[in-house]
Amino acid sequence: MKILVDAMGGDFAPLEPIKGCLAAKAADPQLSLALIGKKDAIESCAKEHGLSLEGFEIIHAENVITMEDPPLSVRSKPDTSLRVGFELLAKKEADAFVSAGSTGAVQVGATLFVKRLPGVKRAAIGTIVALSCPVLILDCGANTTYNEDIFVQYAIMGSLYMQIVCGIEKPRVGLLNIGTEDHKGTDEHVKSYKALSALDGIHFVGNVEASAVANGVCDVLVTDGFAGNVLLKSMEGMSKFLLKNVKQTLNSNLKTKIGGLLIKKDLYGMKKKFDASEYGGAPLLGISAPVIKAHGNSNAYAIKNAIFQARQIVQGDTVSKIALAVKEFSEKTKAIEETKQG
Repeated sequence: MKILVDAMGGDFAPLEPIKGCLAAKAADPQLSLALIGKKDAIESCAKEHGLSLEGFEIIHAENVITMEDPPLSVRSKPDTSLRVGFELLAKKEADAFVSAGSTGAVQVGATLFVKRLPGVKRAAIGTIVALSCPVLILDCGANTTYNEDIFVQYAIMGSLYMQIVCGIEKPRVGLLNIGTEDHKGTDEHVKSYKALSALDGIHFVGNVEASAVANGVCDVLVTDGFAGNVLLKSMEGMSKFLLKNVKQTLNSNLKTKIGGLLIKKDLYGMKKKFDASEYGGAPLLGISAPVIKAHGNSNAYAIKNAIFQARQIVQGDTVSKIALAVKEFSEKTKAIEETKQG
């Protein structure tokens, strides 16, 4: 298995991607990892920090797409780490690609060069949020347009992903909405509720309000990219706010400092439980090969876990299973429409 890693993507590149690859290789020596980026920058960074690149392939790419570059730069800048990675993946010269680079550029590049699976209307960024149970939010920013067909495909792709990668036998699917009643939301939400309710093989639990997401009511949360991104950023902001205030409270006086020392290990365990880096990154579902978008501020631990997530997707033949499920649904839908017209 060969996994490509964008060495120039993210806030701490190339050091953290290099360290992440070293950690992944140490845990799984059978992995074949290739770092893509400026060869001299990668080698000098490794030398400066006393890191060995022995056993890693380095694929040179002269340029970099920065966070400030527009997403379509991936099309106009051919000799970049992102573009080179996508082209190699499209040619099937690798099994998966991991990048902590620009979300927009990753989405556009995957769609333009690796291509969507046949029948998939919109690829989606699926982010796993560590709550009372892992929840896959789909979509988290790839698309702002939506309808019932797109939401049904999200439900299919998300369910398969959680089955294969997270080992959940029968994932519960919820539809993000402003109320739990079946008539709530826009006309498209009402249509989507009906379509999801009638979908065979999907455990649909109905509409889910944002306030209930953290309570483990579903394993897959279907939504449009705008609402999903707002929900995700709100959760991240509130988590940082609460952790900051807990820390300030525990350091406020001698009594709380002593109490903090007594529960330090428990607090660390709680923090680790809700740490997004435990899952490494967000899969781009609906693309014809595994692409993982790691967070821009990913450290080595997050990069390592993103690599392992890519490994699980490949080992579970997830992309092929999603393609088959989407094809079967499309054929069934077409047959129903033809029956109605006949």
